[in-house]
Amino acid sequence: MKRKKNISEKESQPPRSRGPRIFRSLLLILLLFVGLLGAAVSVMAAYYIRQISDDLPTTTEILAHRENIASVVYDRDNNVIARLFTENREPVQLKNISPWMVKSTLAAEDSSFYQHSGIRLSAIIRALLVDVTHRGARQGGSTITQQLARNLFLSQEKTIERKAKEIILAVRVEQLFSKDKILEMYLNTIYFGHGAWGVETASRTYFGKDAKDLSLPEASMLAGLIAAPERYSPLNNMGNAKVRQGYVLDRLVSLGWINEETKQTAFKEEITLKHVPNKVTEYNKAPYFIAHLLFNYLLPKYGADLVYSGGMAIHTTLDLDLQEKADIAVKKLKSQGALVAIDPFTGEILAMTGGKDFAESKFNRVTQAYRQPGSSFKPIVYAAALERGILPTDHFLDAPLSYDIPGEEPKTWEPGNYSKKFSGEVTVIDALNHSYNTVVVRAADIIGVNSVITTARSMGIVTPYLPRDLSVALGTASVTPMEMAVAYSTFENGGKVVSPLMIREIRSSNGEILEHHTPEIRDGISPVTSVVIRSLMMDAVRAGTGRRAAVPGWETFGKTGTTNEYSDAWFTGGIPGLVAVVYAGNDDHKPLGRNATGGVIAAPIWKEFMITAAQALHLPQAFEVPEDLPVDRVQVCRQSGFIATPNCTSVATIFMPRGTAPTSTCPLHGGDLFAGQDDPQSPKLYLLPQDEGHYYDYASFPHGTSLPSIPGLESGETSSPVKIQPQQHHKAASESDVPVEPVKPYANDPSPAQTIEDRYQQLLKQYGISNN
Repeated sequence: MKRKKNISEKESQPPRSRGPRIFRSLLLILLLFVGLLGAAVSVMAAYYIRQISDDLPTTTEILAHRENIASVVYDRDNNVIARLFTENREPVQLKNISPWMVKSTLAAEDSSFYQHSGIRLSAIIRALLVDVTHRGARQGGSTITQQLARNLFLSQEKTIERKAKEIILAVRVEQLFSKDKILEMYLNTIYFGHGAWGVETASRTYFGKDAKDLSLPEASMLAGLIAAPERYSPLNNMGNAKVRQGYVLDRLVSLGWINEETKQTAFKEEITLKHVPNKVTEYNKAPYFIAHLLFNYLLPKYGADLVYSGGMAIHTTLDLDLQEKADIAVKKLKSQGALVAIDPFTGEILAMTGGKDFAESKFNRVTQAYRQPGSSFKPIVYAAALERGILPTDHFLDAPLSYDIPGEEPKTWEPGNYSKKFSGEVTVIDALNHSYNTVVVRAADIIGVNSVITTARSMGIVTPYLPRDLSVALGTASVTPMEMAVAYSTFENGGKVVSPLMIREIRSSNGEILEHHTPEIRDGISPVTSVVIRSLMMDAVRAGTGRRAAVPGWETFGKTGTTNEYSDAWFTGGIPGLVAVVYAGNDDHKPLGRNATGGVIAAPIWKEFMITAAQALHLPQAFEVPEDLPVDRVQVCRQSGFIATPNCTSVATIFMPRGTAPTSTCPLHGGDLFAGQDDPQSPKLYLLPQDEGHYYDYASFPHGTSLPSIPGLESGETSSPVKIQPQQHHKAASESDVPVEPVKPYANDPSPAQTIEDRYQQLLKQYGISNN
């Protein structure tokens, strides 16, 4: 009975359901699948992250990264001459950025910046969903940290892979830097439009002020540019800029960082724009000077990356005020031209203008134009003559010359004067004053061409285009204005030769001194020669071809220069403390015009510049002559060379080597003739072999006038004080110093302008530099 009962109880219970068991099984399978899927996804994600991480910068590289920083070129007074950049950026610390700019940037770009750890997951998911549904990366959602990572290390392409890299880098950046540092780096990195990189440059570009001085209206407008700089630029469209500014101000209100009243006041305030040009060329205030530094020194030594992105501080010798005056002066020339000003004691270049417009022509006529200096080369010849015993009071014939030129067909070279006239027997003083060609050729023949070339080289003339024939005395060498400035500096600094100095110091972006330069000075000509020849050129300014260059109130020395066919005009000279060269000429060598001499074309421009320079630099008014220098200051008759009498109508105050000046007075104007005969230091007459047979044809009319007869002389003799001492006549030092056949100037131009222009463009490509 019991057994039966049990059976019936069991049968009476309802059957159990299999559903929960199956559900649990399915759930377990689903969880297992999800786990496996998650593991697979994790493995794949890890593998993917590892793969793309291989292309990302290491921690060390992130820490070592520096933004592209403009290098700055300064003048001698630390005024900015030029900024060299691919991205015009001037980093600034966060503490030196207006708080309004910081708040406006956070409101516009990432208001939760100080709360998140580099990324916002909700923004990333939202962006991914949009990107997936649109089958491509379209949505932003980047934090400030992500933007910084992208700007520093990634491209701007919109791909999912780039976004993944951006996220990874953002997390790393947050681990390596503080929030303030990240924000500072961001504000120094982003682009604000119109060539402005970083907030400091942007502030100056749009408002002409430092970032620390930005007001709320300015900061909110500037922060609005970050999303789309060109679209919201107030310089392009103020309407768009105001709309974006309103958005930023609204965000500030919604965040509780300003109130509605402050917002309305800021929005209504009228903003004054002060657009500062932001191209390399627009920043450059001395383009010829800068181009010379870049292609001849900075780029070959440091490379384009460091020069244009390394934040170097390049301190130069240039005086920006003088540079501006030089630019103005050269623009007044009808032709092309150049001006260079140099400190004769240090070689420092204070101004360099290589042409009228750098945008039109990159040809730097100060350093690249090899041109014939004409008569401005004569002081170098006379310096060579003085060092070989010829004195300023000595005499030469200004008379026709003729040289046979060797060759199959007989030819002659007959140098003449600009005036087409001859003045007979003249002193060296007058010969330089009036720039007589035949006299300087005779002097060169007397001392030998090699002596002229040796002296020129010792004075800093380095041109390879220096002819070894008598035509060199007339300035047929092809030299640059820079060389002439160096050579003339020897006349002011006691005969020393200076090397052109343009860079004083270069510092790296962290202030480390990379190089420091001091003047390079060497011996050139004797101090006596420098002072004597300078005094002759001072007389040439007082009474000769250089009269138009006289600087009122300052002692002035210099020499004009004019080439055949009036293709080049020069004035080269100096005042105490400054030497300058003005060159004028057409690049195609077409004549400047009839009577376009150095005295007419170049001297007035030189004078105008030097007056300004003398006042600006507070230069002394007189040249210093050391008391122990063995020279004598004398007043002599320009016509005879003897000590002047009250009756002499043309008197020169010059220096002569000590003990070499005549002791007797001028016999032409009341002095004792016989005392002159007995004076051991009376002027000498230098004659070439070809002169001796024709001496009486020319010596009887110095300066075109006949001299009175003097008792005691045989009929037909002249009253020349040197002719009565024939034993002092000198003949040519070298009969082989014969001129080559004269050629038309620049038949073979050693430095054609177009060739230099083409070379400039090649250098830009070579160094990967933009031409703007």
